[in-house]
Amino acid sequence: MDKIQAFTSEQLKENPPVFNIGDSVKIHNRIKEGARERIQIFEGTVIARNGGGLTETFTVRHISFGIGVEKIFPVHSPNVEKVEVTRHGKVRRAKLYYLRDKVGKKSKVKELI
Repeated sequence: MDKIQAFTSEQLKENPPVFNIGDSVKIHNRIKEGARERIQIFEGTVIARNGGGLTETFTVRHISFGIGVEKIFPVHSPNVEKVEVTRHGKVRRAKLYYLRDKVGKKSKVKELI
């Protein structure tokens, strides 16, 4: 086995989180502040998934005090403690960048029943 493949295979998570585009999720992110370590929850809608393997990332968006906030998280990062799916969204696109222009109820994604 190639050295690069050996390194990437040991860095991959055993059970990566299962979620899709349009799902509302809670990301439990580990944050270091000096010597202390805590878990911060970021809640929002998954608007994109990019890449594959070790470099796979996903983008989550939510509105905070009237301003849209987006964060990009690596799927296999040790800092991402867990990803909870709160709602499954019904979407027909792979990238939901059009939600950036929507405000209020129009920025919601319909729930998959």
